[in-house]
Amino acid sequence: MHVFGDQEKRKRWSCRLDPELYNCPMITADTNIFLAAALDEPEKPDIVRLTAGAGVICAPEILPYEIGNALSAMCRRRKLTDDEAISALQITLRIPVRLMTVDIGRALRLATDFGIYAYDAYFLECARNHGGNLITLDQQMKRVAVQLGLRVLEP
Repeated sequence: MHVFGDQEKRKRWSCRLDPELYNCPMITADTNIFLAAALDEPEKPDIVRLTAGAGVICAPEILPYEIGNALSAMCRRRKLTDDEAISALQITLRIPVRLMTVDIGRALRLATDFGIYAYDAYFLECARNHGGNLITLDQQMKRVAVQLGLRVLEP
């Protein structure tokens, strides 16, 4: 009896947090959105305006690796110091985001059909499967998203 009660409690808790069960909007955010917010880029106020209170922010599970890769590339190109990159990483890790599993096969099909990188296709596939909303600064990704019938939020 005690175990059943605990399971019921966990079930109710997870249901309250599950946006798909309560029709809570989900917005898939591209890596560049997290970086623009963390690095105080000019688009940051619009990003905050579009996402604050708008629902659940989600991204493919690869997001932390993409952020790390982008920050290391900025260091190699001398756009950021090592300390600035670490600081930006810490900021992005504090942004609430739900990391989602993506069907890699379907994403690969998107990549080959539209001639885009698989990494971009992971975000598009995530948006297709989780609410149809996408926020990105990438113009090519925006064009493909529109062709897929996704709603693109414009920072």
